Amino acid sequence: MKQRIGFLALALVSAFSFSTVSVAAESRPNIILFVTDDLSPDMGCYGNDAIKTPNLDALASDGVRFTNAFCTTASCSASRSVILTGLHNHKNGHYGHEHAYHHFTSFAKTKSLPVRLNAAGYRTGRIGKYHVAPESVYHFEEVLTGNSRNAVQMADRVQSFVKQDDKPFFLYFCTSDPHRGGSRPDLPLTPNAFGNKPEGYAGVDEVLYSPDDVIVPPYLPDTPVCRAELAQYYQSVSRIDQGVGRLAEVLKQAGAWDNTIVIFTSDHGIAFPGGKTTQYEPGLAIPMLVRDPRMPERGTVNPAMVSLVDMTPTILDMAGVKAPKKEFHGRSFLPILGEQDPTGWDVVYGSHTFHEIQMYYPMRTVRQRQYKLIWNIAHPLPYPFASDLWAAPTWQAQYEQGMQAMYGKRTVGRYIQRPEFELFDLKADPHETTNLADDPKYADRLAKMQAELKQFQQKTGDPWIMKWDYE
Repeated sequence: MKQRIGFLALALVSAFSFSTVSVAAESRPNIILFVTDDLSPDMGCYGNDAIKTPNLDALASDGVRFTNAFCTTASCSASRSVILTGLHNHKNGHYGHEHAYHHFTSFAKTKSLPVRLNAAGYRTGRIGKYHVAPESVYHFEEVLTGNSRNAVQMADRVQSFVKQDDKPFFLYFCTSDPHRGGSRPDLPLTPNAFGNKPEGYAGVDEVLYSPDDVIVPPYLPDTPVCRAELAQYYQSVSRIDQGVGRLAEVLKQAGAWDNTIVIFTSDHGIAFPGGKTTQYEPGLAIPMLVRDPRMPERGTVNPAMVSLVDMTPTILDMAGVKAPKKEFHGRSFLPILGEQDPTGWDVVYGSHTFHEIQMYYPMRTVRQRQYKLIWNIAHPLPYPFASDLWAAPTWQAQYEQGMQAMYGKRTVGRYIQRPEFELFDLKADPHETTNLADDPKYADRLAKMQAELKQFQQKTGDPWIMKWDYE
């Protein structure tokens, strides 16, 4: 691996050193929600020793690392609507992408996190990727500008916003990294560049990776082109990491570090087929780091199964804002933040309908500790591809070999044409290769999870519940 080192190593220690300052009980904390784009738990603190993420690792050591965090839908706009409302997208109306001809938006009466916080006396600001609509629903007081591919620059641009004020602040800090973007024809098999540029970005000391050094996860094919793309993805992730370090420095310089909660997560998993847009584990599993300066213990690991639908009620709870629980599908995980063996957090749910407008493929999911059920409501249709994933050379290299070619642990044909129900035992089969839905030995398990899925749909007002009776 080739690495160019210029980042301030000493800043890693100073920026993330344990806080010894107690926050007064009557003081409301500032809150930063840092959301990346298409990032799986690919960091040193999550066990990937090949990728260099010292700032994120330091954040984990100064906070809480959730090992079972999930999105509800592995689609950018839809997931962000869930983050900012505490409602599944089938309820808030943001079924798919907001931009261009897709033009999905939330219902006008939807109440969002920034609007609730502003009404409660918080200053609200955002920078970087937005990707939700309408603006009246997702309104922030201040819109800061910066290159969303350069988190270091973004951190510099928020300096005036995070300075101490008579009001606490909520900052929504969203990168476009490590989303796919660009190409690198100078490298073999022209891997996607994941936003990387030969000239780099101002203020960033790019970390370069060799395809030989990456770790290929089992759901992807271990091919030269896949390794080359993962090397680009890693570089994009390391750029985010430097932005996290710079943001910590900015907070400390502004005197806000000891009264600011930092939450780091992603809208969904990695932008490879098998991840993004699916309800498989690589699509749903996300990083979740929470650094709350009010916590007496740091560097803890929490195995609770939490979801992005829990984000709005959690942040409101952190801010001391009271809201009726019935207004959310999620719940606050603040009460169990410091616990290392919490009870009652053993299931999450997924709801996906669109990604791009032409990609109608509704899926509903119940994911327990051991078992997972995916209902592919439009199962007679071939699985639709996001435009960037279809073009991905990692996919195309396998697709060109035919339906029986292996793509990770599945054949190309199995990935494209899916059954109505997919039931997996995640303990015995963590890579979701053996569908148990048609196995008579699991008939009772299937029936129970189908009933739980219906209950979830009924409770959350899912219009697609009608498919049980009218399909």
